Amino acid sequence: MIIKGQKINDRYQIIKSIGEGGMANVYLALDTILDRNVAVKVLRGDLAHDEKFVRRFQREALAASSLSHPNIVEVYDVGEDNGNYYIVMEFIEGKQLKQLLKKRNKLTLTESLDIMLQITDGMSVAHDAYIIHRDIKPQNIMILDNGMIKITDFGIAMAINSTQLTQTNSVMGSVHYLPPEQANGKSATLQSDIYSIGILFYELLTGKLPYKGDNAVEIALKHLKEPFPSIKEDMPELPQSVENIIMKATAKNPKNRYADAREMYNDLKTCLDESRENEAPIVFKYPEGDNDARISKALEKKTVVDEEGNEIAKQITENDVKKNNRIVLVLATIFTGIVVVITSIILLLPLVTSSKEVIIPDVANMSESEAIKTLQDAGFKIADKNIEQAVDNVDEGNVIKTMPSIGAKRTKGTEITLYISSGNATYDVEDYKGKNYLSVEGMLKAYGIMVRIERKDVEEGSKYDGSEIIDQSVKPGEKLKNGDDIILYIPNIIVKYPDFSSYSVDKVKEFCDSHGVNLVVKPEGATSGKIISQSRKEGSVVASGTTLTITLDSKEDDSYDDECSEFNPDACKETTDN
Repeated sequence: MIIKGQKINDRYQIIKSIGEGGMANVYLALDTILDRNVAVKVLRGDLAHDEKFVRRFQREALAASSLSHPNIVEVYDVGEDNGNYYIVMEFIEGKQLKQLLKKRNKLTLTESLDIMLQITDGMSVAHDAYIIHRDIKPQNIMILDNGMIKITDFGIAMAINSTQLTQTNSVMGSVHYLPPEQANGKSATLQSDIYSIGILFYELLTGKLPYKGDNAVEIALKHLKEPFPSIKEDMPELPQSVENIIMKATAKNPKNRYADAREMYNDLKTCLDESRENEAPIVFKYPEGDNDARISKALEKKTVVDEEGNEIAKQITENDVKKNNRIVLVLATIFTGIVVVITSIILLLPLVTSSKEVIIPDVANMSESEAIKTLQDAGFKIADKNIEQAVDNVDEGNVIKTMPSIGAKRTKGTEITLYISSGNATYDVEDYKGKNYLSVEGMLKAYGIMVRIERKDVEEGSKYDGSEIIDQSVKPGEKLKNGDDIILYIPNIIVKYPDFSSYSVDKVKEFCDSHGVNLVVKPEGATSGKIISQSRKEGSVVASGTTLTITLDSKEDDSYDDECSEFNPDACKETTDN
C-alpha cells in the first residue's frame, strides 16, 4: 500500500492520491532530485502479481515514452521498487474533458473543433509510430485552463510491430466508445482509435452518446448492428462537411474510416473552409454490411469486457468447452515446465551475479559523444538508436534527457536511450485569413506559440461573420518557434450613420431600432415629412444607447404640392401623365 510521505525508488515522495483506475492508482509526488511535481502511476497490488498485467503496464511506459508532442502527457521514468511497478509522468493541473461535459452538457462547434484538432494532432504522432491508444474517451483527455489538451493514459496502448499481449477472447476499454471490430473480438488497429475519436466528436457537439442501452451487451450490439445516428437531425445548421467527418470516423467497416489520425486531422483543418460549404453527404466506398451472422458467431465464442472488467457477452458451446479443456491441459504442462525453469533462474541468479544498482549520471546538455562516454564509464549500455526532439533550451546535438531518467537507480548493463536536441522546433505559418480564429488559436498554442487576438474595424455589410480571421501579423510561409508571438485580427463590425435626407421617418426608426439608438423627431406638429437635418453626422460611428435627433421641414406652403418627390407621389403622377 502506498502512503503519504513514502518514497518510491528513494526519489519520488508521495504527496497525495489523485486518482484510481482499473489497472493502476495515480499519486501526486515530488521528484526530490529535480525538485518538481510529477504524477506517479503505480500498478494495483492485486495486479502486480499477474505477469500479463505487469507486461502490459510496462508496455504502456515503453510506448508512451517514445512519444513527444505538446498534446500528449510526457513519460519521465519507469521502474519497479519493492514489488511496486510504477511510471512517472508529467503532472497536469487541469480537469478531465468528462468534467467539462458534465458542467456544460455540450460544446460549441468552434470549441469542439479546437479540441478535436489537438487530439488528432497528438494522436498523429502516436499513429506515425504505430502505437494504438485503444481507450480514447473524455476521461482520458485532460484540458488545461488555457484550453490546451493533453491525452493521457496509454494504459493499453501497444506497438503494432511489437509482441502483442492481448487478452484471449476479450476487449478492454469503455463500451460506449468500443469499435465494432473489437466488440466482434478482433484486434485493435489504428482505425479503432479513429472510431473512438469520432464518437467523442459526436458527444462534444450533442452532449450525448450515440448508443444507449440497459446493459453493456445491448450497447455493444448497437455498435455492431445499428447505423450511426445522423447528427444533423439534432443540429440541422451543422455544416455537412462536419457530419461527413463524424460519419467517416465512425464507419462500421474500418476500410471506410480514415487511415490514421493524421488523415482525420487534415480533414478537420479544412472543414469550415468556403470551398466545402456545399459539400455533399458522404458515400462510402466499401459496404458497411449486415453483421448479424458474424455477431452471432462471435458472441458464441467471444468474451467482451468493459473498462471495469465486467463481461459483456459470453456464450460457450459444449464442443468449445471440451476443446478448450484439451488445450488447457497441454498449456498447463508447458506452463509447469516454464515455472520450474523460471524458479531455477530466480534461485540461481543471485549466486552468479551481484550487480548493484547505480545512479544514472546527469548527462543533460552534454554532447552526444561526451554523454555516451560518461554513461559507459558508469557501466551502462547505450541504445542503438537515439531519439531526436525539437526543443528550445538545449543546443542542437546535445542531450535533453535519458530513458530511464537521469538520477534513477539501475543495475550496471542497463540500456540507456538518449534524447538528442534537434534544435528549435519551428512551425510554418499558413494563410489563416477566412478561417475560424478559435481553431487556429488552439492549433498554434499546441506548438507553444503565443497568440493574441485583436479586432480591426470593418463596416457593416462586409462579408465577415465576426469570428473569422481577416489579417495576421506574421506572413504565410514565415517560420515561428516555441514562445514566438503572432497576432490574429478578427473583425470589429462597426455601423456608421448614413445621410438620412432621403429617408422616410419610418425607415429612420427601423434603423435606430435595429442598432439600439433612441430616436427623437422634431417638430412634433404637421410637417412636409422631409428630413432637413440630423444630430449625428453622416459617417460617424453608431453606438448603442445613444440618441439621434432628426428635424423635419415644417413649411406648409403650396410649393411642395407642385414638386415631384417621394413625399408628393401624386405630383409625380401628374407630371408623367402630361
